[in-house]
This record gives sequence, structure tokens and C-alpha cells, in this order.
Amino acid sequence: MTFSWTPHRFAGGALALDVANSVILRDDPEARRDRFAVPTQLSDFAEAASHLCAEHTRFGPFLPLLAGNEPLFLRLREAIDAYFRSRILEGEDRQKLAALLEAIASALRASPTDSHLDAATARSALGLICEPEPERVKICGNCGWLFIDRSKNRSRSWCDMAVCGNRVKANRHYHRRKGDTAP
Repeated sequence: MTFSWTPHRFAGGALALDVANSVILRDDPEARRDRFAVPTQLSDFAEAASHLCAEHTRFGPFLPLLAGNEPLFLRLREAIDAYFRSRILEGEDRQKLAALLEAIASALRASPTDSHLDAATARSALGLICEPEPERVKICGNCGWLFIDRSKNRSRSWCDMAVCGNRVKANRHYHRRKGDTAP
């Protein structure tokens, strides 16, 4: 399966969220797609993130994972997703926070430098945990991805205006028009 890492794929606003968003349609077992299921996609992601991720200037160019670190990295990805989704939907969950911190520690221990994708992702997740305004991390109302709402009034409800925002607005418009013409 061929796949391109486009700017939309980095709409999370933080490396940790972009990594968590590498699973498309996470809650739909029929349509779920793991973009890291193909091993080359991990190195392609590191290269694309070096230019497209919102935190690329913070960490510099990302080095791919070292051989054998993939399971730790995927564990980190799942812990990031579980913790932040839970925090948004249900409030702070100490067990999920502990699991995330353990995954962060494992990733940092396994990576020789902060430039490797796993270490940078771990550091990004730590920054999000300590985010002074945790309510800015949200779930997109269209695709379900995690993102940081950087709007002034904190009212953004989609990860990317160009894709999800347009779909939501078009859907709203369609239903308004349909309602106008209904008998």
C-alpha cells in the first residue's frame, strides 16, 4: 500500500499527537488503518516530520528508530492516545498517566539521542502532559484525531480547516439546504 505523509497528516500541533494520529479511524474496527503497519512508513514518517511537524524546529531533523525499537515506539504511541483521549473525555486517569510515563521512560532509555523519533516523541508527550492549558488538547469532531486548539477563543473543533473543517461546514450547509427544501 502506498501512502504519502502530507501536511494534513501533521495537523495535531505536536509530534506526540501526530504519532498517535498515525492510526486512522481508530474506533472503527472495519475501517481502521495503522499507517505504521508497513515498516518503511516509520522511516518515511520521521523524514516527513522533520519538515512538516509543528515541533520540527524544537527537535531538529528526526532520525529513524533504531532496529528493534519499533515495539517500544508503538507502545508509546498507544499510551499517548489512550491517556490524552481519556483526559479529554473522562478527566485525569492516573493509571493511564502511569502507563504513558512508563512508555516515555522506556523510549528515552532505548534511544541514544534526542534526535531519534522515539525520544523526540517521548519528550513531546512530556511537554503535553505539562501543558499549562490542558483543555487545548481536543479530539477532532470529524476524523477523531487529537490536536491542539491554538485558536484565540479555544473554539476550534476540527484538526485541520482544509480537510476536516471544510467537510464539517459542507455537511452543515447540506443539511441546512436539505431542511429548507423539505416539505
